[in-house]
Amino acid sequence: MSAPTHTTTSPDHDTRPRAEDWPIGAALLQFPGGAALTQAGPPAWRPALREVALAGFSHVDLTDSWVRPGDLDPAGLRALTGAAAELGLAFSAISVTRQSVIDPDPDVAAANLDYALRSVDAAAALGVGVLCLGLHRPLTSEQQQAQWFWHARGAEDPDDEAVYALAVERFSAIGERAAAAGVQISLEMYEGTYLGTSAGAVRLAGDIGLANVGLCPDIGNIVRLHRPVEDWRVMLERMLPVTNYWQVKNYLRDHDPATGAYFSAPAPLESGFIDYRTAIGMAVEAGFSGPLCVEHYGGDGLSVAASNREYLRRVLRAKLGE
Repeated sequence: MSAPTHTTTSPDHDTRPRAEDWPIGAALLQFPGGAALTQAGPPAWRPALREVALAGFSHVDLTDSWVRPGDLDPAGLRALTGAAAELGLAFSAISVTRQSVIDPDPDVAAANLDYALRSVDAAAALGVGVLCLGLHRPLTSEQQQAQWFWHARGAEDPDDEAVYALAVERFSAIGERAAAAGVQISLEMYEGTYLGTSAGAVRLAGDIGLANVGLCPDIGNIVRLHRPVEDWRVMLERMLPVTNYWQVKNYLRDHDPATGAYFSAPAPLESGFIDYRTAIGMAVEAGFSGPLCVEHYGGDGLSVAASNREYLRRVLRAKLGE
């Protein structure tokens, strides 16, 4: 499939970061948060940020399941920046999770759109260059009860061109606001949504057609599924030309054709099903220069993420020829 006609605004090869300086943000999935923590202020924010700093990170990916930047007023945003800066941390991206702008409930969808627009403003105020959005919705009861939530099917976008057109319209509105603020929008690959396949993700980015709207090719979301999936190399070949931000994680994956059984479980980047040495090489070759975010479910996710950060820097040094 051919690449979309637009290109993202990522820097060219000559201005690409060095391996040691490449923004690699720690996801905050393992830290409890939400509305109460968002409004609690710096004393409540510092413990998690301190742990991230002590794990050797210089960047934090502001996962909004922890603190919701789009719900902070200007004073709150300044306080958040200050709390991070005290610990030597900067923000590499903001990630909005499970708040689809095309939720079947029109009131929820409208509220999610408003929140996404506020998150654009928050990113601009914080000096964060990338806001990641998606179309995945809150976990279903079956997913909440599963050992790993991806073992159960989640909500899925309908095969309906009118709903698809609404997604294009709303992401376009968000993208236009973001462009005026100097912020890039990255759309996260996630199963069951219009971003659930590489072809679908590239189509959506192309139909939006804005230079500052690209993709987050989170192929880890796909390879963990207990069903047939696209080859990860094919997914990256299609999506990397329009990738402006990348959440990376890995999984063990196995399939027994005799029984039809699948198995998957979280794994460090260097140990799982996806060969990230090859994947990073493909990204460098495609001109990728955006922030990376290290995610890991289960166990001590922060420590695994820290090990993944160092692995990525080693691979980047090799692929950048440093």
